[in-house]
Amino acid sequence: MNQIPWDAAVIGGGSAGLSAALMLGRARRRVVVIDGGSPRNRFAAHMHAVLGHDGKPPAELLADGRREVESYGGKIMNGTARLTRREGDGFAVETTDGEVVRARKLLVATGARDELPELDGLAERWGRGVAVCPYCDGYEVRDQRIGILATGPGSEFQAQLLRQWSSSIIYLADAVGGPEGETRSAFDARGIRVEEGPVRRVVSRDDRLVGVEMADGRIVALDAIFTIPRLVPLDEPLRQLGAERTEHPWGSFATVDGNGQTSVEGVWAAGNVVNAMANVAISIGAGALAAGSINHALILDDIRLATSAGPAPIQHN
Repeated sequence: MNQIPWDAAVIGGGSAGLSAALMLGRARRRVVVIDGGSPRNRFAAHMHAVLGHDGKPPAELLADGRREVESYGGKIMNGTARLTRREGDGFAVETTDGEVVRARKLLVATGARDELPELDGLAERWGRGVAVCPYCDGYEVRDQRIGILATGPGSEFQAQLLRQWSSSIIYLADAVGGPEGETRSAFDARGIRVEEGPVRRVVSRDDRLVGVEMADGRIVALDAIFTIPRLVPLDEPLRQLGAERTEHPWGSFATVDGNGQTSVEGVWAAGNVVNAMANVAISIGAGALAAGSINHALILDDIRLATSAGPAPIQHN
């Protein structure tokens, strides 16, 4: 019978990875989660729009998830994957600590990191007055002065999107430049103010964002800033395994099907590592969906192994 220690190894213990591990544990699979402890949303004090957990600290959700996974026999291993390779009928994952985990199937849920615009004071307010997702953080700054720090073409619609939460939207054109033509007309029609020119720094006072300073010295008073950072998938394991990729306007991501299966047989991926739009709720669902697909594939393997071994004795209760 198969001697590989784990049925499935999950690289990444965020919402997608833990959701998958929970499903696999409940399917009585031997599952291990390798987690470096740096989820994308670690900068946020609270998460929102997660049914049943609205307003809960993200770290609390993950701590609960780890306990649930362990309650079904799953193992949480602290570590970071350094090298991932195919080995025999399964996969081997070597961590930066030198440990090697061998598993029949692999789920990569390593997430992504936000590459912020280089602006003095911005990174210090990330998750604490500066955000990207209106659905996650817009309600908390409703009817307040919201700045949109432009980073590219998508920033123009981000301004229109935030107009749903406040009538006081200030578009900080910065190096991108102000909107033109129909886009400018749409801004004017909905009362979106445009501040032309470079932004020098984000201004905070008493540990609270209060505005931005423009290059000409003017202070634009704000209560919150939304911007679109460059999302960088932490997908080195998928690159090492040679997974096919798809180029999107927002970046290059490994290609997956509706169940999260990659082009590499036996390898799945879920969450921000393959989906730029995946918030916590979407990642939880994607992890669960991938886990069902992994268990299905394991069952097919079990059938083949059992068939090749010949008839098994009938168990009588």
